[in-house]
Amino acid sequence: MGEFINTEKYSVPAEKLRWICPENMLQFACTEDIQPLRDFIGQDRAIDAIKFGLSLERAGYNLFLTGLTGTGKATTVKEMLKRFLIEKKEKGTKYHSYDWCYVYNFSDPDQPKILKLLQGGGKDFQNHMERLLKRLKEEIPKTFGSEQHNKRKQDIMEEHQRLYQNAMDELENIAKTKNLMVQLSPSGAIVIPLVDGKPLSREDFLSLQKDEKDAIEAKRLEMMRKVEETYTRLREIEKEISEKMRELDQKAGEFAIANPFEEIIAKYREYPEILHFLEEVKKYTLSRLDLFQQVSPDFQPSSFPIGHGDPFIAYKVNVFVDNSSTVGPPIIFEPNPNWFNMFGRIERKAIMGTYMSDHTMIKSGAVHLANGGYLLLNIRDVLMNAGVWEGLKRVIKTKEIRVEDPWEQMGFITPQGMRTQPMPVEFKIIVMGDDSIYQLLTMYDEDFWEMFKVKADFDSQMEKTAYNIKAYACFISSCCKDEKLLPFDRCGVAKIIEHAVRTAGDQEKLSARFGPIKDLIIESDHWARVSQSQIIKGEHVEKAIREKIHRLDLIAEHIRKMILEGTIMVDVDGEVVGQVNGLSVYDFGIFSFGRPNRITAKTFLGKRGVINIERESQLSGRIHDKGVLILSGYLGWKYAQDKPLSLSASICFEQSYSGVEGDSASSTELYAILSSLSGLPIKQYIAVTGSVNQKGEVQPIGGVNHKIEGFFDVCKEKGLTGKQGVMIPHFNIRHLMLREDVIQAINKRAFHIYAVKSIDEGIEILTGVHAGERLADDTYPEGTVNYFVDKRLKEYAERLKGYTVSE
Repeated sequence: MGEFINTEKYSVPAEKLRWICPENMLQFACTEDIQPLRDFIGQDRAIDAIKFGLSLERAGYNLFLTGLTGTGKATTVKEMLKRFLIEKKEKGTKYHSYDWCYVYNFSDPDQPKILKLLQGGGKDFQNHMERLLKRLKEEIPKTFGSEQHNKRKQDIMEEHQRLYQNAMDELENIAKTKNLMVQLSPSGAIVIPLVDGKPLSREDFLSLQKDEKDAIEAKRLEMMRKVEETYTRLREIEKEISEKMRELDQKAGEFAIANPFEEIIAKYREYPEILHFLEEVKKYTLSRLDLFQQVSPDFQPSSFPIGHGDPFIAYKVNVFVDNSSTVGPPIIFEPNPNWFNMFGRIERKAIMGTYMSDHTMIKSGAVHLANGGYLLLNIRDVLMNAGVWEGLKRVIKTKEIRVEDPWEQMGFITPQGMRTQPMPVEFKIIVMGDDSIYQLLTMYDEDFWEMFKVKADFDSQMEKTAYNIKAYACFISSCCKDEKLLPFDRCGVAKIIEHAVRTAGDQEKLSARFGPIKDLIIESDHWARVSQSQIIKGEHVEKAIREKIHRLDLIAEHIRKMILEGTIMVDVDGEVVGQVNGLSVYDFGIFSFGRPNRITAKTFLGKRGVINIERESQLSGRIHDKGVLILSGYLGWKYAQDKPLSLSASICFEQSYSGVEGDSASSTELYAILSSLSGLPIKQYIAVTGSVNQKGEVQPIGGVNHKIEGFFDVCKEKGLTGKQGVMIPHFNIRHLMLREDVIQAINKRAFHIYAVKSIDEGIEILTGVHAGERLADDTYPEGTVNYFVDKRLKEYAERLKGYTVSE
């Protein structure tokens, strides 16, 4: 049994460690020589779905855009909307936008009326009503203050005085003939007897004979009846005079308001609802002429006593939705979709200790503003605001919206307010979010699929074709022009594209997450300016990448220090039985890094199979547990064809306390078990990653670059020996985009990358011993790894025969 086996056949060639952008693909000196990007790249499926959704104007065909952050969902759909509307316009499609106004409801002030006008008509109507009010404030006082009107009033008053005086004179004459006098007092009229033309005193009256008293009292009572008749006549005169005064004022008012109302009515003859409203305003004006006789044209409502409100509120127009400046259908993106921003609100003001509101305090929301157009939302933001999702679905179903207080719907007691007339709405909703949210809504919201029938999936990757590489260069040029950045030279563009390949995690793909790529472009510009360069070069891009990693890798640095100090126990030299260096990735969203983990296995007599210590201690996830269970399947298939699998094996991620998930270490765990069974030591200077299936095939995993670089950094800090390296699945070769320093070490043979397709290939590299193929008699060649494993398992099976007590 030799200690070394030729591993060169498993080494990954240097040219496959990283894809390098060929210069002949970039036929320019700098990005100023190429046109900025004008087309969408890498999202053909999503673009086709968006085109379909926009062109199909049917109920329920709203769009749901899914994809990772940075894939350009919002940017793409906004640009596509603009182009879509331009195309419709070029084809002759006409679009009519509308304004919506709330006005006073004379029948029920708590239910303001809503009026629909053509684009720009809202402000015009508001201005016309303001002009009408101003004219009324001018014309009514002018008419009522005119000499002609005052003369007519004077004539009526004089007639009133004449009739009054005549009635009183007649009453006085009758009283004189009866030796009586009528005296007026605050409590009414008093009839007093006269003797020789003088009032009879009470004492004199009491001194008279009874028959004289009775005669005087009879005359007084008769006179009192006459007084009542006269007073009744005076009241009739007063009423007649008041009616004449009212008719005079009414005619004067009608004359004063005729021209102002004729002017505004003439402008809205094609709007029946507005004409009806103006007729109500006209009636209201004639019924409240007194308001205008008290004020001057520059009267302000604040001059009225607090608590009375605005007496001219009925003339105010609330332009609820103003599309006067909107070109084409409105495109509304609401970044903060809370209830009020989405569905509007009714404001209140405190007056005399109570809250009051009127139709001018009704404010529109995004749903109102998007009417007739498009509403863009982030689904996560919508779902995080209470009641908004249900409210939005209700609007989609009913195609109308009423401005309401959300607290009322939740059962809270609120100050009594208004109930607005509903506004009819029709628009297309475009929501953006994660695919996970889409799946949850599809499963748990029965209304969702009926309302969002078009899904547009934004991929995080795209094919690395020559066209897409050139398009990437155009994208970089666009960023430079839009953000006013320095131009990139050819090398700088190449480095950005190479980083896009690394971000995609595949040598045949480019990242379609343009958000992070744009960040790198901007940061590269910064470092170019710091170095006082007039152009962004490859070195500036590399500097930006290094600096970003440095800003984010504090935890990774602490872990490396703990490994160097021995706090975290990882060997990068020597050989140990039943112990392998596995590799894991820590993902913090915008930053990921790899690190080695010691994985150990112990095997012993028993029937429990493979015991996952992480699972027993509830520190492993379901995928990791599945990977461990696969190991039992492999061991049974490989070694238990001629005997029962009598084995207990424990595997453990040493010094792991935060949980383990994923199956990328399943091959590593299997190597540790095989080493423990065979007694052959594992090379600690070769770290391992890769999952395994029951047939012993090593399957590809994610994060291969981070894992390799994580182990390389530890080896570099501890000291490269020339033997260290990482063993990866063969199918991960296409995913390699290693750092330059790692490639340099590999080229100097200070570090190695091995790629294997099977467990047998991997165990040969790790032990330096041939794995051994199964012979015709179901045995393995002596001296091979499989021979030692099979031999140990046979020993376990034989020993278990003597036991009668099961474990």
